[in-house]
Amino acid sequence: MSSQNIYILAIESSCDDTAAAVMHNGRILSNIVASQKIHEEYGGVVPELASRAHQQNIVPVVDQALKKAGISKAQLTAIAFTRGPGLMGSLLVGTSFAKSLAYGLDIPLIDVNHMQAHILAHFIEEEDFTKPPFPFLAMTISGGHTQIVKVNSYFDMEVIGETIDDAVGEAFDKSGKLLGLGYPAGPEIDKRARLGNPKAFQFTKPKVDGLNFSFSGLKTAILYFIQKQVKANSNFIEEHLNDICASIQYTIIGILTDKLKLATKQTGITHIAIGGGVSANSGIREALKKGEQKFGWTTYIPKFEYTTDNAAMIAIVGHLKYLEGNYADQSVMASARLKI
Repeated sequence: MSSQNIYILAIESSCDDTAAAVMHNGRILSNIVASQKIHEEYGGVVPELASRAHQQNIVPVVDQALKKAGISKAQLTAIAFTRGPGLMGSLLVGTSFAKSLAYGLDIPLIDVNHMQAHILAHFIEEEDFTKPPFPFLAMTISGGHTQIVKVNSYFDMEVIGETIDDAVGEAFDKSGKLLGLGYPAGPEIDKRARLGNPKAFQFTKPKVDGLNFSFSGLKTAILYFIQKQVKANSNFIEEHLNDICASIQYTIIGILTDKLKLATKQTGITHIAIGGGVSANSGIREALKKGEQKFGWTTYIPKFEYTTDNAAMIAIVGHLKYLEGNYADQSVMASARLKI
């Protein structure tokens, strides 16, 4: 990293977490996230409520990030922010704030692609974490995204597989809802799956060509299965909850690892990095470790706090773009469907 004193303030507001981080020469000094609890009542993110909560949270979160980092606004070198993809109302709050602050401080403004940031989180300077060498395969799995990306360099990325319908995180959450679990259901399914038998119930894996994914058919299969069993035994869910969770998780992990096996075969690349909120799942982490022994993969899993939406990952992209002199101007607009 450069010997200059580069202080990046990063802002992330793509969904329902308002986050700010301060990075100094590639190292994180603060990484603050304000989560919005209100969505739990609705069993999913309500865009209108999310953007309002961002408006309330953004000033205190940025203030806290600067205080924790022990620096003043005057010391900042540049402001990085999430331009997209994400919820438009949420993105607008972060974009407007970042533009105004950069303009007021007369420092560079850097726009960041949220999906690139999940991948480049692996390059945050951390003790005991090895960075993946180029080229590597990145699998980004979250509530809104499921992608396999061939990463040739920091900013040369090619999506080689993605979901044609729902994201993997959505499959976890919707299945959890059917089982009467709270939102988000992913962590609860993970916890219960550890206590259950993954082969208790079988769900068919969807047949999708190439490296693309599909999860809507699986969600429907789980729905019909639950309805049929509950009709025969009204206590079916309570009596078999751990086994159901284990079987759902086993099927989802099977879908992900099958595609990874195919991707490594097609590209000849065996370095695999994962990111996104679902990469916190213990079953997926175990499956990747098994892949190391079984298929000769080398896997890279970022620190837990860099997997879900956070501003540290926005900061590292901001830092790398700053070193290249790749800035945005004040006409930059948020983009809900921004591509890698």
